[in-house]
Amino acid sequence: MKAEKMVMSILLSVALAHLLNDLIQAVVSAVYPMLKDNYALSFSQIGLLAFVYQVTASLIQPWIGLYTDKHPKPLLLPAGTLLTLAGILLLALAPNFAFLLVAVCLVGMGSAIFHPEASRVARMASGGKFGTAQSLFQVGGNSGSALGPLVCALFIVPLGQSAIVSIGLLALALLYVLYRISLWVRAQPQTVNQAKQAAQAGLAGKTLLRALGVIMLLMIVKFTYIASLSNYFTFYLMDKFQLTLASAQLYLFAFLGAVALGTFAGGPIGDKIGRNKVIWFSFIGMAPFALLLPSANLAFTIVFAILAGFIMSSAFSAMVVYAQEAVPGRVGMISGLMFGVMFGISGIAAALLGFLADQYGIQAIFTWCGYLPILGLAALWLPKRG
Repeated sequence: MKAEKMVMSILLSVALAHLLNDLIQAVVSAVYPMLKDNYALSFSQIGLLAFVYQVTASLIQPWIGLYTDKHPKPLLLPAGTLLTLAGILLLALAPNFAFLLVAVCLVGMGSAIFHPEASRVARMASGGKFGTAQSLFQVGGNSGSALGPLVCALFIVPLGQSAIVSIGLLALALLYVLYRISLWVRAQPQTVNQAKQAAQAGLAGKTLLRALGVIMLLMIVKFTYIASLSNYFTFYLMDKFQLTLASAQLYLFAFLGAVALGTFAGGPIGDKIGRNKVIWFSFIGMAPFALLLPSANLAFTIVFAILAGFIMSSAFSAMVVYAQEAVPGRVGMISGLMFGVMFGISGIAAALLGFLADQYGIQAIFTWCGYLPILGLAALWLPKRG
């Protein structure tokens, strides 16, 4: 059966929801330096906060996707936002480190519900242009991630930790958008079937295992490197170049903005030239910039970080669609697995990098992480698809 035309209004709504959701999450990461000072935390404790948040999301997402593949629950989208709202309010008012852990856990659970279900909606509304739809969805999230440090620098840092309460207004806006999206999903029973039938023939046996194994390795490389910058770039800039927190947050915003632009470019290009090519180039193309970054001055550090972020981020939409097409009919499970692995790797990497930063210094981890993209050569072993 022929897939329906792309439903741009829904794709834009899902992208907006992803922007709001990931902006809220980015604020959590962006306030780590403030929390470190307010609660006298070590880098290891900062890493533990990131670990609890990311791993909470990663462990739940695949199971939510697997369940909703068989039993669609559109209203899960707005319901999950209530957990996010509760986590944000607790983060603003937490009396000690233990409550901070509970707060980020709640935000992680809200994210775990959002990502597989929202990714499914993006595919439903794609009209067969899966890479483009996934890129629109992802660029919303990356834009939100980029705006998080900016919001933190302009509003939260000057006003203090209690100002995080105002982020609850964004959660309420997200709740409304997701409720409207859920109503559309409930009215489109045929779209689900058409999206499944539009999927390409899947992979099987050893070929499928090889494909998923390579994708997982590439995910580890990508999100370990991204974790080093998204969680510790501000600390790195403050330590090496003696920048203020507000200035460092603005440079982090520039890096995350480049990640958003790269994500937007990757999906449509993958629809045209093939996902394998986009995945391969995104890792090999950014390797020189990652290697040069630790020895650069401030100006080139920012330039190299922006170029590395732009090129590497073009891969994720292509990898998500590649995996969805390798296992057709399991959009929710694969989306949950991909986003779950993303959060899990990011959390584990953040905790490990925090420990290493305490032991060897913040600059050392950027030197070591610069070699990671070389492992992107594994993309040559991906089975050929579209």
